[in-house]
Amino acid sequence: MAQLWKGRFKKELAKETNDFNSSISFDSRMFEEDIKGSIAHATMLGAAGIIDKSESDKIVDELDKILNDIKSGALQIDMEAEDIHTFIEGELTARLGQTGKRLHTARSRNDQVALDIRLTLRKEITEIEEKVKELIAVICDKAEENKTAIMPGYTHLQRAQPITFAHHIMAYAAMLCRDLSRLADAKKRMNICPLGSGALAGTTYPLNREMVAELLDFDGVTLNSLDGVSDRDFCIELAAALSLIMVHLSRFSEEIIMWCSWEFKFVELDDAFSTGSSIMPQKKNPDIAELVRGKSGRVFGDLTTLLTVMKGIALAYNKDMQEDKEAIFDAVDTVKMCLTAFTPMIETMTVLKDNMRNAAAKGFINATDCADYLVGKGLPFRDAYKATGELVALCIDKNLTLETLPLAEYKNICDLFDEEVYTAINLEKCVADRLVVGGPSEQSVDNQIKAARNILSVN
Repeated sequence: MAQLWKGRFKKELAKETNDFNSSISFDSRMFEEDIKGSIAHATMLGAAGIIDKSESDKIVDELDKILNDIKSGALQIDMEAEDIHTFIEGELTARLGQTGKRLHTARSRNDQVALDIRLTLRKEITEIEEKVKELIAVICDKAEENKTAIMPGYTHLQRAQPITFAHHIMAYAAMLCRDLSRLADAKKRMNICPLGSGALAGTTYPLNREMVAELLDFDGVTLNSLDGVSDRDFCIELAAALSLIMVHLSRFSEEIIMWCSWEFKFVELDDAFSTGSSIMPQKKNPDIAELVRGKSGRVFGDLTTLLTVMKGIALAYNKDMQEDKEAIFDAVDTVKMCLTAFTPMIETMTVLKDNMRNAAAKGFINATDCADYLVGKGLPFRDAYKATGELVALCIDKNLTLETLPLAEYKNICDLFDEEVYTAINLEKCVADRLVVGGPSEQSVDNQIKAARNILSVN
């Protein structure tokens, strides 16, 4: 298939140059967006009188047929073509002759590519948003089932204070809700139509850019033609949002991996979402979580690629920018794949509540509540803190817990203690009393679940 720019050249393109220059291996996925953009452009050309209306109608009808033929398999994309834009225009010209050649009037591949990638990523964001929502919904369901499941909360990977499993996983729902917001912001800024920018300086034809934007459901048109063809901020912004999704999935994966270990044994993954060892028959490996954790680096790399490609490019379009598609498409595909595998893994995992409760009982995680009990008796917090620290040290020496330490030992350290201390340090009460907004009490977690579900209902 001949190159669209061949007229200026006297020699055939070297095969090595053609192979290196070609982008159809990765931009062929934009065939539907390219055709829809061309249909809108042709419709506008006819309406504006730039080409004859009858020819515009023929182009639109034939582009529809080409789209249906590709989707049905009747037409195979020629992977020897330079790019998807060349292939579709070549196919149109083969079918309509001179009329097909009129499609590219008042359009450059520069603004055509800028349009296609925006249309493609807009669609991809919508798919990713749905997958993120599915995961948030699963987390909310899991939280509903475990609002009273006591577990230790950690700082520095040391047992710190009592929380519930529901409270812990709702932290990830909060992160993912922010991710939804970022995706929506990225889509909003992306949803501006660059078509009509031409190669870099617009065109002398009387284009109706607003009509094209409206036909393609854009919110408006780009205001500067140089920026219209050379802007890839929307790719970078999406890659950044996807990177943060992967940060959150990777952190969650790390915890799943730890919780599955015999050292924790807080959860057990369903057999359908685990693998075994080729040599150790006892093994049940959290491979999905490990792969998600590993693939995060891949998406971070895609973001770095985009930033590096764009950082030194003078206006307007440069061929370097062809590298945008491989990077952003890889980031999109990786995130979709990770969400698709991760969500059912969480949905089907078993929460081992007794193991969590036992771990909570052994970590002195009610020490802060013990100190707060003394504060309630009138002791300054720093003195209460010191007294409780001495109690913990005593328990460690005697191989006891705060719950099993005799009252006499409490009184030896501070005479403000009485029998009520055992109620104050009860783990269930410690959690239930944390009624502050965002806390681990059942009421607070209920509100967190409700808030997350509200976000899902309005997005």
